[in-house]
Amino acid sequence: MTNEIYPAPTCECGAQLEEGQSRCLKCLARDRWIKKQAARNKRRRGETRRPPRGPRNSGKSGVIWS
Repeated sequence: MTNEIYPAPTCECGAQLEEGQSRCLKCLARDRWIKKQAARNKRRRGETRRPPRGPRNSGKSGVIWS
């Protein structure tokens, strides 16, 4: 018999897996990189919470609370 009853587990890319693994390290790293790039591209350039050299509190911006 040449066919194994329980063949060795392989990743979707064809790499051999260790016991308990579902995907190889290369595929896991690629997925992390893709997620990181997607999150990075989601932010729009120049979009921040406040202007870079603007006043940080209302006292400096000329607002009077009286």
